[in-house]
Amino acid sequence: MERRPARAWLVLGSNLGSPPQNVRRALRALRRLPATLLLKTSRLLRTSPVDRLRQPDFVNCGALLSTRLSPMGLLTELKRLEALAGRRPGRRWGPRPLDIDIIFYGGRRARWRFLTLPHPQALERRFVLAALAELSPGLRPPGQSRTVTQLLAALKAPSQRVGPID
Repeated sequence: MERRPARAWLVLGSNLGSPPQNVRRALRALRRLPATLLLKTSRLLRTSPVDRLRQPDFVNCGALLSTRLSPMGLLTELKRLEALAGRRPGRRWGPRPLDIDIIFYGGRRARWRFLTLPHPQALERRFVLAALAELSPGLRPPGQSRTVTQLLAALKAPSQRVGPID
C-alpha cells in the first residue's frame, strides 16, 4: 500500500563556505528527493548563532514539502544532502556548511533515537518561527493552541538577531 503524502516543514541553515549558495543548492536538491514535492520556501534570513560558540552568522530558510517518505526516510535523505554539502560530524550547534532539520511532519508527535517530532527546540528559536510564519502563518504546531505567527510575536528571546538577506 502506498503511503499518503504528508506535509513536512523544514528549516535549513549554513554558516560555512558560501551560506546563501549552500542553502539555495540544498533547496534545489530538495526538489529531486524521491516521492517528494517542494511546495514553498521562505526567504533567506541572516541569523545570529543560538549558542555561545564564536562562529559566523547563519543563513536560514524554511521549506514546506509534501512527501510520501516516512519521517525516518525523509531524515535519511536530508542527512545524505548534508553529507554531500560537506557536513562532517562535529561539535553540536557548531559551524557547518549545511544543516536541515525536520521541524514538523504533519501533526505527528514521535520520538526515535535520531529524530524527535516536533523538533524539541523549534518553538524557542526566533529564526525557526520566522521561517514557519512566512511559510504557513496560520499553522498550529502539534499540541499548541496558538499559531506560529502568534508564537513568534510572543517569543521573549530578543538576543537572537534575525533579518532578511539583502
